[in-house]
Formats: sequence, C-alpha cells, structure tokens
Amino acid sequence: MEKITSFTVNHLNLEPGVYVSRKDAVGPETVTTFDLRMTAPNKEPVMNTAEVHTLEHLGATFLRNHADFGARVLYFGPMGCRTGFYLLLRGDYEPADILPLLRELFRFVTNFTGEVPGAAARDCGNYLDMNLPMAKWEARRYLERALNAPRPSQLRYPD
Repeated sequence: MEKITSFTVNHLNLEPGVYVSRKDAVGPETVTTFDLRMTAPNKEPVMNTAEVHTLEHLGATFLRNHADFGARVLYFGPMGCRTGFYLLLRGDYEPADILPLLRELFRFVTNFTGEVPGAAARDCGNYLDMNLPMAKWEARRYLERALNAPRPSQLRYPD
C-alpha cells in the first residue's frame, strides 16, 4: 500500500506550528486541512487525553460559533498521536490566512472559565475525561511558541 500524505512528513524535523496538510477538491470547492501541531513529535511528551478532549470541546464550540469562519468549519479534532489537531475549512487557505482566527481561538481557551461545553453525560461519551487547567496551559504554550510570532519554518512542512 502507498503511504498516505501525512505519513510522508518528516516528523523528526517537525516543530509546533500551523501547516497545510492537504487541499482537496470537493465539487467546485476546495477543502483545506490544517495540521495544528502543538508539540514537537517524538521530542516532547504528547498531550494527555483529558486536555486534548477539553481543547476539542472548547475549540469545536468556538470555531462553529465564529461569526466569520463558523459556516466554513467542517471539522476540528485531535490527531491520534496527541501532538495536535486537524482543522478542516471549506475554502482555499494558507496558514497566514487563519493565524488571526487561531490566535483568537487559543486566547479564548486560555481565558475560558466555567463549565466546558458538552462536558455532561447526556452530551458526551467520555465527559469525565476533561482537564481545563491543562487545556489552558497547552493553549497558552501554543500561542507563545507558534501563533503569536511564527517563524516561516512554523508555517510550512520541513523537507
């Protein structure tokens, strides 16, 4: 079998950043898949499921309710390796196009207080696996390391 595109990225040189994973034509439209890499693969500990789950709930809620991008959001969810998230948007985008959105999202998480949306038995299949303090820590760390002032190498996959 042929390797899928995401398995051809050199994870040994990948750092926290915002990358275009792929662009797909769906009818006349383009769907852009972003790799929101929050930790350096194989060099740093991965995120625990509780903070990933909390980031997923907060991120999906924020993005789908966003005034400008809400209708373009197709998916926001974690990578199986727990080093980041995928964001699928309807439209043809580059990382620079969504940096303001991502800064807004991760500031929202950093400053969030209250009950995590959907963190109830009626709404979620694993509602007890949440960690808001660590989700806030991870969001702040991603802002500082990758979103506030990204280097060019944090916006395109390494060779």
